[in-house]
Amino acid sequence: MIFSAFLRALSQGADPRFRAVLLRGVALSLGLLVALWVVTIEIVRWLTPDTLTLPWIGEVGGIDMAASVGSVALLLVASVVLMVPVASAFSGLFLERVAAAVEARHYPALPAVRAQPVAEAIFGAAVFLVIVIGANLAALLVWPFTGPFAPLLFWALNGWLLGREYFTLVALRHLPPDQAGRLYRANRATVWAAGTLMAAPLSVPLVNLLVPVLGVATFTHIFHSLRR
Repeated sequence: MIFSAFLRALSQGADPRFRAVLLRGVALSLGLLVALWVVTIEIVRWLTPDTLTLPWIGEVGGIDMAASVGSVALLLVASVVLMVPVASAFSGLFLERVAAAVEARHYPALPAVRAQPVAEAIFGAAVFLVIVIGANLAALLVWPFTGPFAPLLFWALNGWLLGREYFTLVALRHLPPDQAGRLYRANRATVWAAGTLMAAPLSVPLVNLLVPVLGVATFTHIFHSLRR
């Protein structure tokens, strides 16, 4: 069922509504990262002195510039990890359109979807962003000690996070929160397995940016299969 749902989602990849969500999520994510770089440089330059006097060496200049370059390099490394969750969270504001496009094409006989308040959608995306970033930053502390199992930890962690988020997003279109929660708990293993399939491409640059769109499209099919 999982692979069938993924292939059906992949076959709809050329849908203009999919591309629109992808471009918006990536554009907002890149804008946020650029803003973080600028703010980081300015804060580091403000906190770091222009020169530093060292014993036996004397006065050394360019300290602020070196600190700024180092901080940006560190932020670039962190952005490799954070780019996907940030893009996913921003895309989450528009993923309703992806689910709607899938249902319009494959499930045209469905009744009207549940009206989800805008505040609920924004709050859900914000909570997901905090959880994903926090979990991945915590995992960064563990990864150096996991050796060859680091990719497995990355896939398992993000598979659980993405699976839960995308399944819930689709389920809340048709079910109240309590029923959506019960359906998720009854099929937790399936949702986690499907989420891990979505998490695997997170390790591939550029391809990982397709994950939010394909993930929600895949989970739309999975939700309707499990609900039946």
